[in-house]
Amino acid sequence: MSEKNYTLKEAMLYSQRIAQLAKALWKAVEKDWQLWIKPYDLNINEHHILWISYHLKGASISDVAKFGVMHVSTAFNFSKKLEERGLLTFSKRDDDKRNTYVELTPQGESLLLDMIANYHDTPHSVIEGSLPIKELYGRFPDFMEVMAVIRNIYGEDFMEIFEHSFKNIDQRFDQVEEKLNLQKMPLE
Repeated sequence: MSEKNYTLKEAMLYSQRIAQLAKALWKAVEKDWQLWIKPYDLNINEHHILWISYHLKGASISDVAKFGVMHVSTAFNFSKKLEERGLLTFSKRDDDKRNTYVELTPQGESLLLDMIANYHDTPHSVIEGSLPIKELYGRFPDFMEVMAVIRNIYGEDFMEIFEHSFKNIDQRFDQVEEKLNLQKMPLE
């Protein structure tokens, strides 16, 4: 057994600090997220599934669950609701009959792109709370240490998909006045 390089008290204080900060931040993020997607009659899990499906093009339900940090049954059940609304399609692959795959329909992609374009139509307390840091340092916080912890918990492939989705948004959208507009180019 390897020797610990931290005290029990230090570990408890660290984990409790992370828990309190994560809960407080999540509450603000959740409120902002719900306000953003409310006009589209979606809940957070449904929106997250659309987002993941958009970036992973033909993701398996297992992939959706993994990258959406949700149980497989949650990913499946909410994906089924999206399918019933005509926003997702389910399929099996000839070379992989065990997994179920989801893909955005044109209607689902249109809805997601509309939500992105209208992102700033609702208030965002997390952005407002981060503005003093942006004004001071010229950029929003990048959370490198938090990302390192997440990488150690969920793995490199999780972080690759995480970064890929934001790279897609950065490359595919331009700001025109107060809206984000899609550029016509294929996803990577």
